[in-house]
Amino acid sequence: MTYPLIVVPFVVITLIVTLATARRPRFRERMASAALTALVLVGLTLVFDNLMIAVDLFSYPQEHLSGLKLGLAPIEDFAYPLCAAFLVPSLFTLLSPRHAPKDTA
Repeated sequence: MTYPLIVVPFVVITLIVTLATARRPRFRERMASAALTALVLVGLTLVFDNLMIAVDLFSYPQEHLSGLKLGLAPIEDFAYPLCAAFLVPSLFTLLSPRHAPKDTA
């Protein structure tokens, strides 16, 4: 069960960074957009991972998986698009200034 353990740090970091933006403006809107993005990415992952596994482009050693699958794709594969959908906008928010600089002209 190696692959589920590999995704844990990504999920934890995503949760911490996302929650760190909770007090920033437009949190609800960001989360709604991230959820929609996650839905699209998970859908694409579902289709293309299943296709790539079906045509034997790659495979996973079963002893390293949790055993849960969506089609042929192991559930662990879906953690990365979920994390990306929430982590990227959260990092952008944290790295952006809280207030726009005032125009001094």
